[in-house]
Amino acid sequence: MKKRLLVDMDGVLADVYQQFISFEERDLGIRKSISEVNGKSETEAFINAHHYVRTEGFFRNAPLISGSAEALNLLNAHYELFIVSAAVEFPLSLKEKIEWLSEHFPFISWHQIVFCGLKTIVSGDIMIDDQFKNLDHFKGQTILFTQPHNIGFDDKHHQRVASWSEILEILL
Repeated sequence: MKKRLLVDMDGVLADVYQQFISFEERDLGIRKSISEVNGKSETEAFINAHHYVRTEGFFRNAPLISGSAEALNLLNAHYELFIVSAAVEFPLSLKEKIEWLSEHFPFISWHQIVFCGLKTIVSGDIMIDDQFKNLDHFKGQTILFTQPHNIGFDDKHHQRVASWSEILEILL
C-alpha cells in the first residue's frame, strides 16, 4: 500500500511571492527582493497583500516553483498523492487553482485535489507545506518548504527543504 503524500499549492508549487512582487511593482512601482521580505508574513511584506489574493488572475497566473512539476510527476507514481489547499478563504481562487493545476500538472486528476478551510481536516503519512500552522497539527512526517515568511523561525521539528530536488532526495 502506498503512503499518502499531501502537497500544498501556494508557496510549494505556485510561487506566490514572485506574484506578490510582480503585483506590487505593477501597482506601486516598488520592486522588492526576496531578501527584503525574509522573516515577514505576506501581509507585512506587501502592503496590498489582502487585496492581491482577492484579485482575479492572482492565483491563475502565479509562476511555477522550479522543479515542482517534474518532481510531482515522479512522486505521483510512488505515493497516493493529493494536492491540498486551504483555498476556501479566497473563493475566487477555487476556479483559478483548478485551471492552474490542470495547466501545470496535467497528470493530477480531479480526485487528487482537496480544497478546504483548515488543513486540520486532512490526514496522511507525509505533508509538504510552507506554513507552520498546517504542519504543527499534522501527525505524520512533515516537510517545511522554505519561503520568506518562515525564514528565521525555528523549524519546530519539521524537516526543512529549499527545493524540490531536496524533497526527491528525502522521498525517493
